[in-house]
Amino acid sequence: MGALDNKVAIVTGAGRGLGRAHALELASEGASVVVNDVGGASEVVDEITASGGQAVANTSSVSDWKAAAAMVEQAIDTFGDLHVVVNNAGIIRDAMSFNMGEAEWDAVIDVHLKGHFCLSHHAGVYWRNQAKAGVEVGRRIINTSSEAGLYGSAGQANYASAKAGIIGLTWVFAREYERYGVTSNAIAPRARTQMTENIPLFAPKGEGEFDPFEPVHVARVVAWLATDGAADVSGQIFIVMGGGVHVMAPFEVAASLTTPGAGFSLADLEAGKAQLFADRPSGVPKMRGPAWS
Repeated sequence: MGALDNKVAIVTGAGRGLGRAHALELASEGASVVVNDVGGASEVVDEITASGGQAVANTSSVSDWKAAAAMVEQAIDTFGDLHVVVNNAGIIRDAMSFNMGEAEWDAVIDVHLKGHFCLSHHAGVYWRNQAKAGVEVGRRIINTSSEAGLYGSAGQANYASAKAGIIGLTWVFAREYERYGVTSNAIAPRARTQMTENIPLFAPKGEGEFDPFEPVHVARVVAWLATDGAADVSGQIFIVMGGGVHVMAPFEVAASLTTPGAGFSLADLEAGKAQLFADRPSGVPKMRGPAWS
């Protein structure tokens, strides 16, 4: 018996890297999987079916509105339902903001941010209709953000903005879909993928050594979030890597300057600057995530 027996999942960008690991892990726990990728989907389907699982390929673009609707329909038509959406598909087009063109900006925002919204929207329509019809089954949206979206990343204005937007979407989905039994969470993974494989830090470890950047470590957290046991976990952002799962705190007020019943003059603000930044310097906040392995 698997933890996801009788569940149906869609995993986008599942032809390689993290998405492939997610699809394989969900299938290993008993889920039937729609493997979406513009390239490599069929190979992952073959891996799953060769191991006795159920999967079907989808090669549509996640940012195509009608194709995203068709992906949801494919899951329902093929496997009878849809329980889990793992939004993972992404690309990078890195450049400093003063060198970045419109095409690089649009392409990354399109795949990451619009892609997350398109599939989640169409899944949400189906789930809302199911809930109104009296079908009470837990549903899951699992999004993929990044520490670039949490802290900013020089040379990645498009990517960091999309990933920050995905955090906002995650919170919106958690609020909107809670009444229908849908949870919404996001991961910010540290793993070896096409995007990171050329960075020395992510190089494979030697034989017999623990490799914290193997995608399977992240995939197991995704699989857990998809289970019934995580039905009470929603609106959360996790930094995930092998050997570490870190829940991030939401934005909070760091300091305040108030004048009840009155507005501020420039002189007031200048005089209050020391109060606002008494415990931290002004400027870009320092990264406060978990230490790197």
